Amino acid sequence: MPYKKLNVTGDGGDILSWVTHEMSDDEHKMLRNVSRLPCLYKHVALMPDAHLGIGSMVGSVIATKDAVIPATVGVDIGCGMMAVKTPFKSGILDGKMAEFRHEIERAIPVGFNEYREAVDESNEWEGWAEFGDLHPKVQDRKSKAMKQLGTLGGGNHFIEVCLDTEDTVWLMLHSGSRNIGNEVATRHIATAKSLHDLNSLPDPALAYFVQGTDEFKAYWHDVEWSQRFAMKNREIMMKRLIKSFNRMFGADLDIDDAIANRKSEIEIVVNCHHNYVASEEHFGDKVYVTRKGAINAEAGRYGIIPGSMGAKSFIIRGLGNPQAFNSCSHGAGRKMSRTKAKQKFTREDLEKQTMGVECRKDKGVVDEIPGAYKDIEEVMRAQSDLVEVVAELKQVICVKG
Repeated sequence: MPYKKLNVTGDGGDILSWVTHEMSDDEHKMLRNVSRLPCLYKHVALMPDAHLGIGSMVGSVIATKDAVIPATVGVDIGCGMMAVKTPFKSGILDGKMAEFRHEIERAIPVGFNEYREAVDESNEWEGWAEFGDLHPKVQDRKSKAMKQLGTLGGGNHFIEVCLDTEDTVWLMLHSGSRNIGNEVATRHIATAKSLHDLNSLPDPALAYFVQGTDEFKAYWHDVEWSQRFAMKNREIMMKRLIKSFNRMFGADLDIDDAIANRKSEIEIVVNCHHNYVASEEHFGDKVYVTRKGAINAEAGRYGIIPGSMGAKSFIIRGLGNPQAFNSCSHGAGRKMSRTKAKQKFTREDLEKQTMGVECRKDKGVVDEIPGAYKDIEEVMRAQSDLVEVVAELKQVICVKG
């Protein structure tokens, strides 16, 4: 579907939208606020899974000139997805899905849990050498961050075993920069607000740093570090997931070979952010692109677009649409808040909507019920000019925090 230009009224940049659903007055107001920022470059690109966020819509791609807006990156800096395609067919899982789910839950801490001691892969990460350069008020968080590196977290984060339409087994997970990313983001958002007359901004959450200032440099260092932490977090979890898979099913998969593009039985490896900022070139200019609930879909790049815990997910290849700043959606996107989902749905509804999936079915995850999310098939149809589908996946095991 080609984009449409939204009329949100008021002086500001354009909103180019791939959204097909009706949007609320609050969503239009949020878009109008972003469009009025003086640092906005050209337009806002709104992905088809868009919904309300803090300051800016989740599912928005915001390019800025000589400035970054920390709240539009959000507090889960570097949140994203990782997936690998194994050489095995579904038969390998027969009779062992419940056992494998529990093995995953033992191997990888979920929710608020962390490792008792930092795992070897965490201790060996070179990123710790820069920890002392992070914001002064997070310096007491290093021990916790080291023990959380390689852990899932809660909310909509998950680990899944999926099957594609060729009956091939995929391993997939969704997580970000854990508590340290949240701490870093919160400190810098507060700093950004302190630099502005908040009444002069369309929304206080849109306070920004100007390139060349000390505050900009400090944030840019910390956000890049947090994004590397998130990428490493997913990599460590995937290594532990594959180790559990090898032990359970007598396999010998090596993720290190696959990541290094050495000969490997793992055919495809994808590790991508969907809450982040990057320095890129668009329309001949160097700009900062913030993808808040969106992924890089430049031509030929692999990406992951997950549905809810009872729906399909997609491995995609980007088409590099310049009007979308080479981006696409990051998932199905919520159609109702967690609070509303808990009010609307019951544990029995969750059981029905996740039938056939080995997963938690208790009231603690009712807010993640598939019915709380948009139709992933419709979201994919709306962005046919942004991506091409490489594989269509259906989860058979889902581990939630």
